[in-house]
Amino acid sequence: MNILIIGGGGREDAIINKLLENSEVEKIFALPGTGVKKDRVFNFDIDATDFPRIIEFCKNHIIDFAIVSPDNPLVLGLVDELEKLNILTFGPNKRAAIIEGSKSFSKELMKKYNIPTAAYQSFSDSELAIKYLDECKFPIVIKADGLALGKGVVICESKDTAKDTIIDFIDNKKFSKSSSKIIIEEFLTGFEVSILAFCDGKTLKPLVSSMDHKRIGDGDVGLNTGGMGVIAPNPYYSDKVKTYCEENIFQKTIDAMRCENREFKGCLYFGLIIENEKAKVIEYNCRFGDPEAQTVLPLLESDLLSIMMATSKGEIDKVDVKLSNKAACNLVVASGGYPTNYEKNKKITIKSLTNSKIYFAGVKQQNEQLFTNGGRVLSLTCVSDSLEDAINKVYEDVKNIDFKKMYYRKDIGQKALLNKKLGK
Repeated sequence: MNILIIGGGGREDAIINKLLENSEVEKIFALPGTGVKKDRVFNFDIDATDFPRIIEFCKNHIIDFAIVSPDNPLVLGLVDELEKLNILTFGPNKRAAIIEGSKSFSKELMKKYNIPTAAYQSFSDSELAIKYLDECKFPIVIKADGLALGKGVVICESKDTAKDTIIDFIDNKKFSKSSSKIIIEEFLTGFEVSILAFCDGKTLKPLVSSMDHKRIGDGDVGLNTGGMGVIAPNPYYSDKVKTYCEENIFQKTIDAMRCENREFKGCLYFGLIIENEKAKVIEYNCRFGDPEAQTVLPLLESDLLSIMMATSKGEIDKVDVKLSNKAACNLVVASGGYPTNYEKNKKITIKSLTNSKIYFAGVKQQNEQLFTNGGRVLSLTCVSDSLEDAINKVYEDVKNIDFKKMYYRKDIGQKALLNKKLGK
């Protein structure tokens, strides 16, 4: 079987590694891929949003199944284009991908179908938005309506900061069309939980819960990033919280999308905040999280290809999604200066890794040598019997990786472990 995967980061590397466990997979065509050589994997330097070249590639190759992984091509409708070629494709079509492509759409959906989320107002006029600040209790959260590379969310502690953010987003067009409309949202307190779930339009099957660490600095300080590390399962996702989410969030979201004639097929990411054993949705993503995918896919014991194909056919009820009872810790290794300014082309040295799997992201390969080529360079995932052991082992293994100005957080999972010991 020949598989096409669109994307080229650590998330796609994790998907590829899992697919390669299936012996029926003959070739994986990765566009653009990570550029790192692997058996049965062929990288092609075609951008994930270059639809004409992708379509031409598909016409010139035998593709049995396609996976569209990143948010941008999903929101722009690549799945629709591939389905026109009669290629079975994993991922939501354009109408369904709007659940991530427009925050105002997702907020209106939750309001209409009584799915718990933070109180909000949406604005396209900066003057009206600034006037609304007089009614707000700070801190507040301001979000760009569209995709903004993970940088379109600002927590504003004061009215002045909020005013500056509104002007920056709407008037100065910081994120072009994506910030021409904004959401002003109440600030929620609690513990964050990420849930990735396979959805076939009618039925939903979640993966292991996880906790991302978004901030660049230890102690959750500094700028937001795409994610600096993840632990799974999330210790705050209790059985009681799980039941609450199943009854009030998960299936209600899938049913709501179907009622809106936007049937969602693919991976739906639920970003939740937990307080008093209840949950609210803070965001939806229409794809696997990164680095959540690198953390929870190793805990999937069932065949990923079978699940993805069943999802795309609307037949997920016909396959088992068996999850491991073990724990996992993922640690992202980044270029110094990320998420702002950083240097590339640093030689990467990797010694033997005893306990962890490595997933490549911002990396390029020249002959047999690897060099840095992005902000988040690679990540390590360790699976073990306990979360504490997984964390300890991944930090042992990261000592065997080196490049100039290498950076990683030293505290992934530590806050959760401490709170667990304290009974919080």
